[in-house]
Amino acid sequence: MLKRDLLYNRVSAKEEELMSQRIRIGLIGLNFGRHIVPALTAGAGREYLDLVTVCDANRDRALAVAAASGRKPSFDMDEVLADPSIDAVGLFTGPVGRASLIRKIIRSGKHVVTTKPFEIDPDAAEDVLNEARKLGKVVHMNSPAPVLPPDLRQVRDWQNQFDLGRPIACRRDVWASYREQPDGSWQDDPKQCPVAPIFRLGIYLINDMVRLLGDVEAVQVTQSRLFTGRPTADNAQLTLQFKSGAIGSIFASFCVGDGQPYRNSMVLNFARGTIYQNTCPGGGERGSQTAAMSLVTSGGENGPTVYKASPSAVSGGYQWDAFYRAVRGEALPDEVTVAQIVSGLQVIRAMNRASETGTLTRV
Repeated sequence: MLKRDLLYNRVSAKEEELMSQRIRIGLIGLNFGRHIVPALTAGAGREYLDLVTVCDANRDRALAVAAASGRKPSFDMDEVLADPSIDAVGLFTGPVGRASLIRKIIRSGKHVVTTKPFEIDPDAAEDVLNEARKLGKVVHMNSPAPVLPPDLRQVRDWQNQFDLGRPIACRRDVWASYREQPDGSWQDDPKQCPVAPIFRLGIYLINDMVRLLGDVEAVQVTQSRLFTGRPTADNAQLTLQFKSGAIGSIFASFCVGDGQPYRNSMVLNFARGTIYQNTCPGGGERGSQTAAMSLVTSGGENGPTVYKASPSAVSGGYQWDAFYRAVRGEALPDEVTVAQIVSGLQVIRAMNRASETGTLTRV
């Protein structure tokens, strides 16, 4: 019994030491940010980040989240930035004007983790990301991921292992069932939320495609409104023409209620093979971190050969461990570049223009 108690004490002491090394973080923007709180208080982020305070200009919201999480409430971003004990900020406000908020945060000496879409203005995004690097401040987001996520890494591994050749085409789908009403937020504004299903859900897929296929040359949009009460679309398709000659398409919808939301399925054709991800029926719960992947190659005279993989995580998740390591000064492998982040935002800007003109629009 004594030995067990001593072992328990040793383990607890070790855990306490690791917990004491966590990065102290304040969360700003609780309309969406309240959904991040559980990851930092009881989920995967708790191992790396110590949530100190939760902040929102809406006092009732801030007080409610603070009470539920046991954290200090704040109603003023400046108060969080003035706290010398806070190392980093989780910024979960809307994407419009986010670059200016990030600039204010990094100039206060704090690192930033935020969410997709990173910004609507690619020039502002590029400017603040370059400034962050000059200041030695980390700015991470969930999409594009800081480091290549396991599902995209599996694509790269297969491409190299089996000499699949150049990418030819990529088709991706994501859907859910929403019946939204206007609320005066940025999601009601076609300028701030262009081609809404693509901007809100398909942004993951745009960023993934840029990571795998390179820069986009031109885009074209088809969209409609079927169920939404908002003045923005709820059903859309984006066609992408890559500089390499590859062609991509993304279908995103808030209109499909088949019990398989957020699957982010993919068919990716190469010159000598095709990769499938989450294309079979079943599964697809919100926040799922698994993927069913298959590679089909010609196999010669014996017909097609099929290889299968189940990556441990998929693109779009928050890489809390990578954020921790980067803040601690560690170099990250396969780290996303500023150019790759900005490239996805340039696609969004061109998509906005294409939605207005109905024509093929150069990026």
